Amino acid sequence: MKKIFIYTLAGLFLMASAGCKKLEDFGATNLDPNSTTQSNPPALLTNALSGLASYAYQTRPGFYGQYFSETQYPDASNYTLVQESFTGAYSGALYDLQNVQLLESTNNMKQVAKIVQQYIFWTITDRWGDVPYSQALKGIEFNAPAYDTQEAIYKGMISTLTSSVAAMDGSAIPGDIVFNGDVASWKRFANSLRMLMALQLSKRYPSATDYSATQFKAALADAGGYITTNAQNVKIVYNVNYKNPLFNEYNGRKDLAESKTMTDLMVGTLGNDPRQAAYGGASEVLGSTTSSSIGVPYGVTRAVATAFTDANTTWARVLRGDLRTESSPYVILSAAEVTLARAEAANMNWTSESQVALYTAGIGLSFEQWGVGTPSAGYLANSNVAISATPSAANLKNIAIQEYVASYPNGLRAWNIFRRTGFPALVPASAASNSTKQIPRRYVYAPSELATNLESVTAAIARLTGGNTQDARIWWDL
Repeated sequence: MKKIFIYTLAGLFLMASAGCKKLEDFGATNLDPNSTTQSNPPALLTNALSGLASYAYQTRPGFYGQYFSETQYPDASNYTLVQESFTGAYSGALYDLQNVQLLESTNNMKQVAKIVQQYIFWTITDRWGDVPYSQALKGIEFNAPAYDTQEAIYKGMISTLTSSVAAMDGSAIPGDIVFNGDVASWKRFANSLRMLMALQLSKRYPSATDYSATQFKAALADAGGYITTNAQNVKIVYNVNYKNPLFNEYNGRKDLAESKTMTDLMVGTLGNDPRQAAYGGASEVLGSTTSSSIGVPYGVTRAVATAFTDANTTWARVLRGDLRTESSPYVILSAAEVTLARAEAANMNWTSESQVALYTAGIGLSFEQWGVGTPSAGYLANSNVAISATPSAANLKNIAIQEYVASYPNGLRAWNIFRRTGFPALVPASAASNSTKQIPRRYVYAPSELATNLESVTAAIARLTGGNTQDARIWWDL
């Protein structure tokens, strides 16, 4: 049986639901009185938004970035090859959001759909590299879509975010469960994404006059603003019917721990960082307020991992129990992350802002987000924390580590920060199963991609130095 691209199939259904003309009208004969006759754009938007946290919270990138360790089945943390497909995102949220744009939706609903699509595409390209973008979700027009280069995808995402902010008006946004229809919040989110995307390309475009700095400054200057307070954080609020992903994690297999890499960083390098009280929970009990700093060794064999957790029953679970309940909110993008990104940009002379002031403010916002007070003078004076007013590589190290800490537990952010900056200086798994024994740099294309779109994926693989492997570096990862 021939396989077909799910993202193409999604486009076919989209066209059928949005644009097909009936050849015959049989009246009510073939109508199901219990089903809807057309898609409901607000419901499609709600459905796409409700799953947004799954793109931020990702365990495999979190293992590669060493936020997490596995307690029972250490496969991902030992770099076992997983040939995961990205087609689920195309047939799911991206398809729903494309429908929102094609059906009878308000202008602002369409712009929100575009903004969220760019966020999802961002999480896809940062894992695989080149993927379908410009020809994706176009139905039979492109039944074997080209894999755009990552450079083209990034520039397309930033351009779309820019135009969507400019196009927003006073129309309603029914179905918006993130900001309840607040246009200003969506503009801030889009501009903040523009800044983070531009910064992600800093290895490719390091100069203050290059593309990245230009786009970063444009987002910074946009009248729509960007996220500056925790009240403006992008977050998903859950309930007993649709549960927080970390609650689901511990309601199931219970194979996820805060890594010793992370607890050593928090307790040792950063001198008992107060956020550890929130980051590590001593129990799986729902609502427990007991913390733990006993990180589980990273990248070890199953025998070592299980022996450790058997001997240390209060090993650190990911987040304290009262922060991963069924209805705990999940932050997608925080003021701390955006403010620390501004500090990094200032340290590269991209802007004239004060890196010290922004850096201090960013750490303070992260402390506030996790309810642990304000950073002490002693904490900020720690040589592994302090930065100078003069831009330097030493500053970058400490800024990157604070970006890494502030992004917890969003695994893809951890992996991205490490791949982009080299900090924290992560040590590969001692029990690594891959041939190079190094931390993976990308996801490999799944066999289904080769089987269904051979020409396009072959062209994408040819652009990878090292081929379709975990060790090949994506375009921005020099």
